Amino acid sequence: MRGVDLNLLVVLDALLDERSVTRAAARLGYTQSTTSGMLARLRKLFGDPLFVRVQRGILPTPRAESLAAPLKQLLDSGKQLIIQEPFDPANAEVTFTLSANDYMQQALLIPFVKQLRREAPNIRLAIKPPIVTGLADALAKSDVDLAVTIPQFAMSDLPSRHLYHEHYVVAVRQGHPLAKSRRMSLDSFLGCDHVLVSPTGGSFQGPTDEELARLGRRRGVRYSVPSFLLVPELLQVGDLIAVVPSRLIGRHNPRLKLLKPPIELAPFDVIAVWHPRSNQDGAHRWLRARLAATARAASVV
Repeated sequence: MRGVDLNLLVVLDALLDERSVTRAAARLGYTQSTTSGMLARLRKLFGDPLFVRVQRGILPTPRAESLAAPLKQLLDSGKQLIIQEPFDPANAEVTFTLSANDYMQQALLIPFVKQLRREAPNIRLAIKPPIVTGLADALAKSDVDLAVTIPQFAMSDLPSRHLYHEHYVVAVRQGHPLAKSRRMSLDSFLGCDHVLVSPTGGSFQGPTDEELARLGRRRGVRYSVPSFLLVPELLQVGDLIAVVPSRLIGRHNPRLKLLKPPIELAPFDVIAVWHPRSNQDGAHRWLRARLAATARAASVV
């Protein structure tokens, strides 16, 4: 195959269809002399005349006729390798693997699954825990197709897409003494027992404590938990308080009241990250676009 010009096979296919050097040349955009020259090379390649001249064109030899069907199949397969068919989500049967922490799963992936059920019911989705270290390797090895994370955890050379901008709120149960407050004072905030989420486990310090330290103040973190999803339930236990991302709770949790923090807490961005080899993949592009659309449509407190 090293010495075979594959363009010759395209010419052979046109000659078999048209049964005329002139019509085959016009179909391919070649001159008649160029097509005749390529036919000569085809005869040499196959060791057969392939076509004989008749009054109104050319007739294939038995050897040429035997090549017609496998040649069509070969050229069709070649087109499928080169020409990417549009992704059809309604009928696609593919599997994607996404990674995200439990807060992002709750805030984004649950509404995203609802979207998939409507638009792509045959797609399978595997959701994995967040990858903090080794994300680039995991994407390169296809351990995950797409990671939902924050920019600090993503390599700068990985392609990414902004999903949404997030801010913090203070969450308390509806019966909490602060639930009826229009504005929460810093002293009231510090006078409560706090629940803190420590994804790595066991820490009693977080971004809120760093900001308080700049002000020379401290809060009392009573409970450190590994999961954001524990927070809404723990807040029902008593007069506890938690600083959480706004989309974790949402507007419509009747058991909780959301308040503005009494200190300035830096917001953060949530992004989707993938491997460069997936940039132009039709299915992957559709997945990224729908995830971003879901993020835009989700309610923000």
